[in-house]
Amino acid sequence: MSRGLTLLFAIAGGTAVANLYWAQPLLEFVGRDLHTSTALAGWLVTVTQIGYAAGALLLVPLGDVLDRRRFIPGLMLCAALALVACALAPSIGALLVATTLLGLTTVSGQLLTPLAGDLADDTRRGQVVGTVVSGLLIGILTSRTISGLIADAAGWRAIYFAAAAVSVVFALLLRRAIPPLAPKARLSYPQLLLSVWKVIRQERAVRWTLFLGATAFGVFTMFWTALTFLLSARPFSYSVSAIGLFGLIGLSGALAAQRAGRLHDRGWSLPATGWGWAAIVGSFVVALFAGRSAAGVIVAVVLLDIAVQGVNILNQTRLFALSPHARSRLNTAFVTCNFIGGAIGSAAASVLWSAGGWTAVSLTGAGLACAALLAWALGRRGPLLNEGSD
Repeated sequence: MSRGLTLLFAIAGGTAVANLYWAQPLLEFVGRDLHTSTALAGWLVTVTQIGYAAGALLLVPLGDVLDRRRFIPGLMLCAALALVACALAPSIGALLVATTLLGLTTVSGQLLTPLAGDLADDTRRGQVVGTVVSGLLIGILTSRTISGLIADAAGWRAIYFAAAAVSVVFALLLRRAIPPLAPKARLSYPQLLLSVWKVIRQERAVRWTLFLGATAFGVFTMFWTALTFLLSARPFSYSVSAIGLFGLIGLSGALAAQRAGRLHDRGWSLPATGWGWAAIVGSFVVALFAGRSAAGVIVAVVLLDIAVQGVNILNQTRLFALSPHARSRLNTAFVTCNFIGGAIGSAAASVLWSAGGWTAVSLTGAGLACAALLAWALGRRGPLLNEGSD
């Protein structure tokens, strides 16, 4: 796993996961062009996420039984076809179907992450996985800004045509770069899906790690969803483009968190996870007192991004160490649980904002982070170290 191949995996994974978010800043634009309401256009983001969850559950486990040198580029070509269908959609109904298929097929980033873990040696696995995961996060954070810029210049359909071309390029590059690998398991498809739940049931460390991962992603999406409400209201009253720039501020967190994988390589994974949770608590405390200060909000954004992405990388790397023969299936469980936590966090942000504004969001985030910190303290000397069955 050379540096060049690691970088290729990171960029390819980032472009794949970015496909989930092209539509998010364009909902009003798309709705106006297709003569539909913004509320109905808002379902574009929802159905893409539903498709992605289905892809994570139904397709990612196949990484343990198929030739990934063919499977991953094949999925990227399927995603390219879905992107073209999005660009050519004549109606909102057709676009909803196309974006659902796009979500289903754009899971290649979640296959590249465990593949990076397989190809890396034991002394560098944390660093390699951390780099690839950071690439996925950078794709998420920059996609909204890129989408808005291209749409302003050439219309909303142009972003889908451009993304399709990029997907084809990376499919060809990965087809040449991924070494031939024998399947790690020989299971029927039903057995493969059942084995995902089997490894969760048998490995206590997996269950505890999945809880920590889902909670981290839940508070992360709760914060970012509520941040849009905060920045669009007084005293800020920022424009949509200005709010989008806060995603770029989060890049500093992603780049810093990339080094979290090295802490795993040095044997500090569990202690560093505790430090990360303490920092998440601190970020919500900063947010609580920064509700009317742009500088304070920026500090909270950077601190939260560094901490959450660091915890995320450490959790994922520990999972990959538990069962080298089931990394794609473990990643399926990790991504699915994170998605559930993120969906709950996003929904909770709206409810909390209506109930008590930014104060309610900050206090709830701090409370959930304290609960996760307590779970880490209880599990670090027992369940989180258990690599066997109950």
